[in-house]
Amino acid sequence: MRYALSLPNAGPPGRLVDLAVAAERAGWDAVFLWDHIHLFRAMQLELHDPWVVLGAIAYATSSIRIGTMVTPLPRRRPQKFAKEVVTLDHLSGGRVIVGVGLGFPPADEFTAFGEAPGDRTRADLLDESLDLVCALWTGEPVEHRGASFTVSAQLRPPTVQQPRPPIWVAAQWPNRRPLARARRYDGVMPIGSDGQPLGIDELRQVAATVGPDRDVVGSWLPGTSVADYAAAGVTWLVESRWPDGDWFEELHAASQRNPRDT
Repeated sequence: MRYALSLPNAGPPGRLVDLAVAAERAGWDAVFLWDHIHLFRAMQLELHDPWVVLGAIAYATSSIRIGTMVTPLPRRRPQKFAKEVVTLDHLSGGRVIVGVGLGFPPADEFTAFGEAPGDRTRADLLDESLDLVCALWTGEPVEHRGASFTVSAQLRPPTVQQPRPPIWVAAQWPNRRPLARARRYDGVMPIGSDGQPLGIDELRQVAATVGPDRDVVGSWLPGTSVADYAAAGVTWLVESRWPDGDWFEELHAASQRNPRDT
């Protein structure tokens, strides 16, 4: 089992870097940042670009895996995203994990900027963007003619990790399309249809659906043993907090302890 902290991209960015440094020292295996512009506008959160902060985290750490959980690729230019990941992979020495999904919430993250909010539209964009990004990461010439993108380019350098960094796909259980997408890549980050973490039985079904040799990421819920998660096929346990109340202090406390001692 491996363990990760997932940090809202909120508050002073230097404090997020400090959390990541503390987590590495304490024995966590990864630190991920959320990737939101508003999240919910009414919350009035002070959000920062996660990819800029991840660059600082990469420079300040040496062993933890880093990435986003998750980047809404349908609202990104694939070539810009591809270059950001390549740069972070080089800066970190090949420690990037790429978490992708449709994006949430559709209103404050998509329609607020004039972008299409529909699930099917965003799913189509996600699939085509992933095909294009993976091609661009190779450093080889790319000729792409798709429904949304036309590209004739060659981006250098390729990623440090070969054939590419691991890609984890967000999936709302039991929707079939995101689970099929996860089977094409390296891992799945499942949640329930109500947006809540999945229980052991559901996680076991997710693991069986995506198949062997895929990472299955579970939310670490109180009262559930690590052995139960492992038996269900979970390979990563993630701890996070919703960004209200004492969320930062709680994550700061978590970053100070070795998760294997819990």
